[in-house]
Amino acid sequence: MTPHYEDDAATIFNADCRDVLPDLEISDLLLTDPPYGIGEAAGRNKSRGPLAISKDFGTASWDNEIIDHGLMGFVRTSAVHQIIFGGNYYDLPPTSCWLVWDKENGATDFADCELAWTNMRKATRLIRWRWQGMLQADMKDKDYRWHPTQKPLAVMRWCIIQAPETVETVLDPFMGSGTTLRAAKDLGRKAIGIETEERYCEIAANRMAQSVMALEAPDA
Repeated sequence: MTPHYEDDAATIFNADCRDVLPDLEISDLLLTDPPYGIGEAAGRNKSRGPLAISKDFGTASWDNEIIDHGLMGFVRTSAVHQIIFGGNYYDLPPTSCWLVWDKENGATDFADCELAWTNMRKATRLIRWRWQGMLQADMKDKDYRWHPTQKPLAVMRWCIIQAPETVETVLDPFMGSGTTLRAAKDLGRKAIGIETEERYCEIAANRMAQSVMALEAPDA
């Protein structure tokens, strides 16, 4: 399949991951945020945001249902090390290492934290990174919000550095706006992203075309 975008750091496919993964080599790290079936794409964001008008991401159906068990198992075979946000919604094996993102949301109907399941044999780890509408942990260099379930760039960088230092390639088969790929590029890893919506592939491609930013990754 011809990539939608490709450079020295990343490859982006505008496709269903089931059509692409069979032709890819096994990646070092799967870092992804699949649909949980909680309807976040169906305009829920518009009802939130007590301090300002929330951004309207439109209405879509891709988060109306959780991805099926067979697809999750198939996706997991695509990488050695695995970090899956929303892992608490899936039937995954017991693990000693959950990655916990404390969103410091305050009084909202958003969850206080999000959980990422991993297959890594280490202790559970936690990062505190505020993500409440226009209020973010880094107010000087705020992340622009392109996607209703977008994760902070700093959190995805932190996730990558939880994996072994030997990780060179990062895969996200539910790429969205490309935050996983951007985080991988900033940390000097190569990345592959797969996304069904072309508009998000374009956004991700534009983010990848930017030069690598000077950064200090959150503490491991």
